[in-house]
Amino acid sequence: MKKILVLCTGNSCRSQIAHGYLQHFAGDKAEIYSAGVEIHGVNPKAIKIMAEDHIDISHHTSNNVDEYMEIPFDYIITVCDNAKENCPYFPSKAERFHQNFPDPAKATGTEDEVINEFRRVREMIKIFSASFIQQHV
Repeated sequence: MKKILVLCTGNSCRSQIAHGYLQHFAGDKAEIYSAGVEIHGVNPKAIKIMAEDHIDISHHTSNNVDEYMEIPFDYIITVCDNAKENCPYFPSKAERFHQNFPDPAKATGTEDEVINEFRRVREMIKIFSASFIQQHV
């Protein structure tokens, strides 16, 4: 079984969304973990927009990458440039992948405009996640 770590800055939006989709598409063929170089808590809007697509991430926790240093990951995926630049060394032979996604938590405007940005980023991450699992798991 493959072990996949998804990293972003705060482990609140992008990595949580990717975690949900990667687990959804991988099923029991992979163990998915997500973490941040900081911990910001799981964003309620991320939970909401994933529930709209029938994926429950409400039980996810925001974790620091240091918590997973002992896990022999097969793949490490960074989903923001900050995480890629600040990702610590892992004592494993994990293959690294990077895909920078916009941070929906930084969206401004009306409530509808902000949630629509979350949905837009969700769709980008969904497409990436499906493709990643198809190619690597």
